[in-house]
Amino acid sequence: MLGRQPHTHTMRRLLFQLSLITFSAVTLYAGAETYSSKNTAAAQPCPNWYAENEWNVSLWGTYAFTSNDYPTLQNSAPTFGAPNHDTYIEADHSWGGGVEGKYFFARYFGIGVEGYALDVQQSFPNAHVNFVDMLGGHNFARTSHNRQAIGSILGTFTLRYPFGCSRFAPYLFAGGGAIFGGDQTTTLLMLVDEEITSRSGSRTKAVGQFGGGLEVRLTPHIGIMNDFTWNVIDGRDNNFGMARTGIDFAF
Repeated sequence: MLGRQPHTHTMRRLLFQLSLITFSAVTLYAGAETYSSKNTAAAQPCPNWYAENEWNVSLWGTYAFTSNDYPTLQNSAPTFGAPNHDTYIEADHSWGGGVEGKYFFARYFGIGVEGYALDVQQSFPNAHVNFVDMLGGHNFARTSHNRQAIGSILGTFTLRYPFGCSRFAPYLFAGGGAIFGGDQTTTLLMLVDEEITSRSGSRTKAVGQFGGGLEVRLTPHIGIMNDFTWNVIDGRDNNFGMARTGIDFAF
């Protein structure tokens, strides 16, 4: 029995050393894993979907609608005088498209220039009365139509707010400029023996704009935009809304 004690002591010492080596290895491995995780987190920063000093070019289609009825023979009679209908676009809706260039001098603020055109089917009261030939079959009173291009150019200011590291950025905007191609005046022109409808040429007027929307970036350089804008022309009778959908390119 006495001769086996040194061997037992040696085995206990060997087991202690192995346990110490194993503990040290586990500790070092855990430390290495923690350091590696920190390095991985540092190597994957928040995606920069929206940048400062960024140029944006937006191409969009639009559906426009007026806040008031379009002119007809009934709502313009009897003298085509005081209007109770839209007098600039002279339609209840239209389709069109536009383009805007913006520069974001900060991640949240941008200034730009916008232009768009609408393909409008205008309505207006139209009459022809020949007092000499009242029963000759050439007299009429009706609502007539013609196609007209109406366009606008505006300066804009945009406030956008990207949500954290996401692709989503809601935005608000306002602008002002000029609109052209509409506001034709319809009057009854009295001749010697007849009355006919007379239409003036178009006029250019000031327009104000404000609205909001949402952009979703597919890549840091390509996004989809959807927004709504309300446009004010010379008082409440001619105001109109626009729903817009398009693509945005960022540089």
